[in-house]
Amino acid sequence: MQSVREKKARARYVPIGLKLMLSYILFILILVAVNFYVSHSMYDASMRKQTRLNIQGTLLQIKDNVTYKMNDIVQTSATLYDNRTLVLSLRSFEEGVEGYNRMNQVIIPKLESASKAIGLNLRMSVYFHNESVNERYKVWRDDSTRDFNEQTADIYHMSRIVDAAWYRGIPAEQYNETMLWKQVEEDERDCRISLIRRIVDMNNPLAIAEVGIMRFSVRKSELFDSVNFKKLGAGSELIVMDDAGEVVFTSGKLLHKGGTASIVGTDRYASPGGNPDSEYLIIEERLPQLDWKIIARVPLTIIEQEAVRVRTYFITICLLCVALLIGAGFIISRYFSKRINKIVSVLNSFREGDLHKRMPDKGKGEFSQIANALNEMGEDFEALINKVYLTQIQKKEAELEMLQTQINPHFLYNTLSSINQLAKFGENEKLQKMVVELAQFYRLTLNSGKTLIPVAVEVEQANAYLDIQKVKYGQRMEVAFDIDTNIWPYETIKLILQPFIENVLKHAWSGDRIHIRIVVQKEGETILYRIIDDGLGMKRGRIDEIFDPRDNSHTGCGIRNIDQRVKLHYGSEYGVSIFSKVGIGTSVQIRIPARVRNANPDKRGG
Repeated sequence: MQSVREKKARARYVPIGLKLMLSYILFILILVAVNFYVSHSMYDASMRKQTRLNIQGTLLQIKDNVTYKMNDIVQTSATLYDNRTLVLSLRSFEEGVEGYNRMNQVIIPKLESASKAIGLNLRMSVYFHNESVNERYKVWRDDSTRDFNEQTADIYHMSRIVDAAWYRGIPAEQYNETMLWKQVEEDERDCRISLIRRIVDMNNPLAIAEVGIMRFSVRKSELFDSVNFKKLGAGSELIVMDDAGEVVFTSGKLLHKGGTASIVGTDRYASPGGNPDSEYLIIEERLPQLDWKIIARVPLTIIEQEAVRVRTYFITICLLCVALLIGAGFIISRYFSKRINKIVSVLNSFREGDLHKRMPDKGKGEFSQIANALNEMGEDFEALINKVYLTQIQKKEAELEMLQTQINPHFLYNTLSSINQLAKFGENEKLQKMVVELAQFYRLTLNSGKTLIPVAVEVEQANAYLDIQKVKYGQRMEVAFDIDTNIWPYETIKLILQPFIENVLKHAWSGDRIHIRIVVQKEGETILYRIIDDGLGMKRGRIDEIFDPRDNSHTGCGIRNIDQRVKLHYGSEYGVSIFSKVGIGTSVQIRIPARVRNANPDKRGG
């Protein structure tokens, strides 16, 4: 009778291996489902964020390229704005030989020099009040001159435009600020746009006199050649809009209900019918000084297609993981039962950081050997973690000190070599200036051994470096500073601007001239440094190599050093980022927290 009951009990008994397997399967299904949901959600959000950042980076490069060209035209106009020699020649009403000499020796050379100062196809028109100056111009009567490839300088009398609406619409003169971008005369017909600005006589600063009007007409296709929707992807659109809300330039494919219309590189724009803005990712960038803006409209379908592909990939991977894990659990459950819980318990404790837990090591079997091994492993891990932790702290402190004291010796060598050449050729003024700037540079660089310095000192140190380089490069290098005055109360770690400027001068040349723009501004609780150039640019792969910690080459080590300095000092959320396009240029951004200077700094403080 007993044996029958035992048989019935054994028939109702569920083996521990099967219990573990069922629990394991349920656990795996829940874990994979949660992991799929969290991973997919995070990746989808990250992908959308990265797509937006990539579009913003491209849009920033486009904006910087357009800004450089517009600034070039403005700088060219500045050479004539209050040119004393030109104004003096226009005060007199000479005719005959004197008038001929004035035209050929002063007026025409200056105008032609301005029209050819930059590489754009400029039509320069100047309107003078002094009618003793002879008119000299090319006739732009029909659109056969639309593609006229020549830089011209035309001279007219003011009487031609005194009644023109665009002339009367020029604002009242504010010294060196009043200018207007507008389509006038033949511009609309020829798809051009003009910078309009006065030529003034500053003989009496309290009453600025208008001598004439200058107009620099440039093709939209040249000024906005970087505004190309192909940089954002198929179906995208780029729009340049002025401060009055008028569309100046459009590049892209406009989608219409019932069909498509491709408009590439035109000045026409129509809102896409049947495609609301909710179906587009819209990003704007403002052009400085003009209050114009560049608008990018990117179809969300591009992102959604990628999201579907990634979702399918995640599901496939999760199914494979479930199958493999269930198979592995089935095999393991056949060999382990009660004792496995003890091993898992100790291992989970180790994984969670509790290295003090131990397993009983009674007996002489294999489990006893495992227990002894786990106990010894826990002791070894605890000792090793303590040792590595202390070592890493010491290493980071030493690394920070080393990175903070790095100064490129080649700069000092090259500067001393330049000083030697200046002394050799007796250029004493340049020699004295370079020595003073070198002393100023190293005074600011060393800064009594301090690591944290005022942002103003960092900008001054970069300017001192550039002043030294200007002696070497002269007119081949043009530098513009755009400094937000709100950053003066804050501090920064030193020597984070100069290495990037040096890198531009070493590697970014794409011709005989290079333009560098240095921006320092406060955005929220952060300070952003930007070093922008119009040089060769870099491919995405090259940028990835620069930031790859496994790259042991010396190339890009300076950038990595600065990125490490910032991260070691402020945290991993700060550091260096690079946006670059081959043939357009490079924009380097350094991000640090906005921290007010300490009023009573110690030696390491600012």
